[in-house]
Amino acid sequence: MPELTIGILGGGQLGSLLCLGAKKLNIKTVIYCDDEDAPAQIYANDFIFGDYKDKTKIQDFINKVDIVTYEFENIPFETLDLINQFKQVKPKPAINKIVQHRLYEKDFINKCNISTTRYVSIKEKSDLNANIKLIPGLLKTCRLGYDGKGQYKLNNASDLENLNIDFSQEYILEKMINLKKEFSIILTRFGHSIHSIYEPIENEHENQILKYSKIPADIEDKIILKAKDWASIIADDLDYVGTICVEYFIDKNDNLYVNEIAPRVHNSGHLTINSYNISQFENHIRAICGLEKQELKKIYNAKMINIIGDEIVSYRSKNYSDNEFFFDYGKKDIKANRKMGHLTIIQK
Repeated sequence: MPELTIGILGGGQLGSLLCLGAKKLNIKTVIYCDDEDAPAQIYANDFIFGDYKDKTKIQDFINKVDIVTYEFENIPFETLDLINQFKQVKPKPAINKIVQHRLYEKDFINKCNISTTRYVSIKEKSDLNANIKLIPGLLKTCRLGYDGKGQYKLNNASDLENLNIDFSQEYILEKMINLKKEFSIILTRFGHSIHSIYEPIENEHENQILKYSKIPADIEDKIILKAKDWASIIADDLDYVGTICVEYFIDKNDNLYVNEIAPRVHNSGHLTINSYNISQFENHIRAICGLEKQELKKIYNAKMINIIGDEIVSYRSKNYSDNEFFFDYGKKDIKANRKMGHLTIIQK
């Protein structure tokens, strides 16, 4: 394989882990990020600090790389489109345009004949009053927002009276379900319907932030088969290349719903680094570089714990056994509700 350099937009922990995945394959990386202290820069071969709309710096980035990917989906579409005119962006920018907007994303999923919770577009307060039947529900901004940001829980109609939000942006109201379980399917698509699918990962959230992930997931086989099938349909319909995550809900009646699509490597898949022969990060690099699919093998069952905020202080001073793998994201500032690291525990 000729020497390749991958450009990665974004410099957080996913960028760090993509750099490490590339290193295993002797592929160089350049991180571009609007955070001067981006932790991924210490794992990359080169780092460019700049705004995602700075065309001069973006051009410098383009000149240094052979192919481009991203670690989070909220890169401006115009930036991805500009880069794609010079160097191929994988996954392709058109995919980001869909998943950056929650309403477009839900519409796309439903067009694939795949179930989501009931939802409606909200452009003004009167739209909420007209859709009381979807309350209890979650009101979310259509753009941006993650880990619970830009989300408002509406338990009953009286909550509307106390709601004070900016209607200059568009929202989506999603009907809440009687939730039994959350899980994710991580899939790497190599093009032409060639998939590597990891087994379902069961997830638990605290304060709308992922806290625990584990394999195997305690889920019925028929639901697993349907979830894998749906993830494959979504990836194929998007003509996706790389690693993608589809997040699912199961309700108390064992109905399955897609919650959302993450067009990138995913937090729940950190445990694949220590539990599989090929991690989600290495597989993403393999796919976007046009390498052949390798057989995926699970080596261990595993559990991952997200380390949030000042929890990181005690984890940095702990001693770990040979089945525990601590990864400190190296973020400069400790903030409440900020993902600071993770611990994976494998079952030998």
